[in-house]
Amino acid sequence: MTGSTKKVVSYLLKAGILIIAGWFIYRQFNKKNNDLKQFEHFASQISTTHVVIVMGLVVLLMFLNWFLEALKWRYVTKTLINISLWEAVEAVFCGLTWAVTTPNRLGEYGGRVMFLPPRKRVPGIFAMGVGSFSQGSVTNVLGVIAMAWFVATYIHTNLVLAWSVTGVCAIIVGIQLIFYFNINWAVTLLDRVPFIKKYHRFFEVMGRYHTHELIKIMGFSIARYLTFSFQYFLVFQMLVPNMNIGPMMMMLTLFFLVSSAIPSLDLFDIGVRGFTASHLFVYVTDQNIAVIAGVSSIWLINLFIPAILGSLFVLKLKFFDRAD
Repeated sequence: MTGSTKKVVSYLLKAGILIIAGWFIYRQFNKKNNDLKQFEHFASQISTTHVVIVMGLVVLLMFLNWFLEALKWRYVTKTLINISLWEAVEAVFCGLTWAVTTPNRLGEYGGRVMFLPPRKRVPGIFAMGVGSFSQGSVTNVLGVIAMAWFVATYIHTNLVLAWSVTGVCAIIVGIQLIFYFNINWAVTLLDRVPFIKKYHRFFEVMGRYHTHELIKIMGFSIARYLTFSFQYFLVFQMLVPNMNIGPMMMMLTLFFLVSSAIPSLDLFDIGVRGFTASHLFVYVTDQNIAVIAGVSSIWLINLFIPAILGSLFVLKLKFFDRAD
C-alpha cells in the first residue's frame, strides 16, 4: 500500500475501534442502569460526605490499580525494549478500550502490543502472558485457600465431593506455581512441537525471565490484588456495614476465583459477576441487592472509566509503523 493509503486505512481502523468501543460502553451503561439506581438507593441512606469520600477513594484506587499494571507491563517488556512509564500507562489504558469488545478481554493484548515496534509485537504478547499468568496465579492460590475455608465453614453435606474438588484445585494451583517459577519449561515444550518450533523467535522471550524477576512480577500482581480487594472492602463496608469483615474478605477472595474461571465478554461480565456475587455472599449477608449494586459500581469504575480514558490513546496507535 502507498503511504496515503496506509494513512486512510489507519484512520479507519482507529475510528472503527472507537465507534465499536463507544457503542459497547454506551450499551453497558444503559443496560445496567438498574444496578446503578440500586446503588444510588443504598447510597442515599448514607451521609453524602461518607459516600463522596468512599467513592473518591475507590476511584483513586482504580488509578493505582492500573498504574501498578503499567509498572508490571513496563517491567515484563524490558527484555524486549525499554519503554517509558507514560508509554506503559498509554498501552494499558488503550488495551482496556480494546478489552471491552472481546471475549475474556483478549483484545487487551492487541491494544497493548500495538504501542510496541512491529517486530516486538508478537513477542510482546508472550511477555504480557507472563504478567497475566502471574496475576492468575495470585488469584488462584488465594482463591483455593478461600475455597477450603468455605467448604469447612458452610458445606456440611457431600463433604467427600467438596473436599475432592478443593484438593484437585489445590493440586492444579500447585502445578501452576511450579510452572510459573520455571516458565522456561514452556519454551522447551513449544520447541518440541515441529510446526511451532519455527516460531521460536516469538515465544523465546518467556525463557528470559530469572527467578528474581518472576518474583518481582508476582509482587506487582499481589499489589494489584490488594488494591482492588480494598476497593470492595470500602464499598461493602459502606453499603453493608454489619457484614463481618473476616467472612466478607474470604468470600470476596472466592468470588475473584470463581469470576476469573468463568469465560465472558466484558460487555456482559457485569451480569456474570452480579450473579456470582449474589450466590456466594448469601452465606455471609442477607443484603443481596446491596452486594450486587456494590459489585456493579466497582466493576464500572475499574473497567469502563479506564476504557473511556483509553480511547484517547487509540488515536496514537501506529498500525503501519516501520520502526524496529
